[in-house]
Amino acid sequence: MPSDPPLPLSFSLSELAGSLGDFGTIIPLILAVALVSDVDPRYILLFFGIWFILTGLYYRLPIPLEPMKAIAVVVIAAGATGGISAGEIAIAGLILGAVFLVLGYGHFFAVIERWVPQSVVRGIQLGLALLLFRSSAVFIIRDPLFFGIGIVIILGFLLLVQYRGVPDLSSICVIGAGLVGGILLYGIPPISLIPAPQLVIPSLSDVAPALSDLVLPQMVLTVANAILATALLTKDLFGKDVPPKKFSTTIGLMNLTSVPFGGFPMCHGAGGLAAQYRYGARTGGANVYAGLIFITLALFFTSPQVLSIIAVGVLGALLVFVGIEMGRHSLKTDSMLVTVVIGLLALVSSITLAFIVGMVVAYLIPKIKKSGTIA
Repeated sequence: MPSDPPLPLSFSLSELAGSLGDFGTIIPLILAVALVSDVDPRYILLFFGIWFILTGLYYRLPIPLEPMKAIAVVVIAAGATGGISAGEIAIAGLILGAVFLVLGYGHFFAVIERWVPQSVVRGIQLGLALLLFRSSAVFIIRDPLFFGIGIVIILGFLLLVQYRGVPDLSSICVIGAGLVGGILLYGIPPISLIPAPQLVIPSLSDVAPALSDLVLPQMVLTVANAILATALLTKDLFGKDVPPKKFSTTIGLMNLTSVPFGGFPMCHGAGGLAAQYRYGARTGGANVYAGLIFITLALFFTSPQVLSIIAVGVLGALLVFVGIEMGRHSLKTDSMLVTVVIGLLALVSSITLAFIVGMVVAYLIPKIKKSGTIA
């Protein structure tokens, strides 16, 4: 039986506008990670660009790529207390890449979906949102003026999007304002071509902290949001049934091939898909546009000297709105008690402990209700 013909690609202005739809999440997370850790943003953006193009050509739909949010938020939150090394980030990405490549085969996702309650996933999302708010406070205190400028720009675009239907370019404009402010204060930095990527070799001592602090919380979020929710939304928006295991396979491949050379752990995301669709993306052409933009930024405009002059207050503004978006989705829970417990524990202790406690509470509540202890 002949296979279906490949879906057509469009390179219209609408696709270009849609390609920018998720930049408000991707760019502030990448820049914040780069500012608080020893990772090089040029390689992060380079591999994002490469895989955006490959994903668009493969799926022929605007399937987004995003930094693995749990890892990004933990790295940002740890920046003020010594930080997480590039080796820990790399080993976490390699472990997750291998795991999701394996999960791409068989019927693992049917089992996983039954095992992890929705309220636990929402709790992890709430905890990440609270951690983002805490991290943004550091940038706000350091640079309140440009935080205010960033907030005004973002709110202005929210009104333009709502009443004029223009694409949300707030993240680009906010970062541009931060660059202009930095240039006025520190002068124009040198801009140089990106050097060839070098292999990142983690040490054995990186494995244990990566597993506890990065891999476990990210695995839960990736399964729920980047794979299961993205597959469901793809069917809702485009009428295309993309099996979750297919998303798992591409997540595995992109991490195993990019993280060892300085890339940041990546995944898909239902929120990013909704954002790109909202602003006009309908085909994989939007991904090709996004990939070309990221590669251009990586090659010419993201040297460490350029990033060092960004007024950090604008990153605080962007992170606040990323946190609001993540927190908003966390409220779509079937057990507010479980979600809030996990969120608060993630804020005051760790995401790993919050996940474990949340799983216990989520499974205990139905038994307690059944026994009549809870009305």
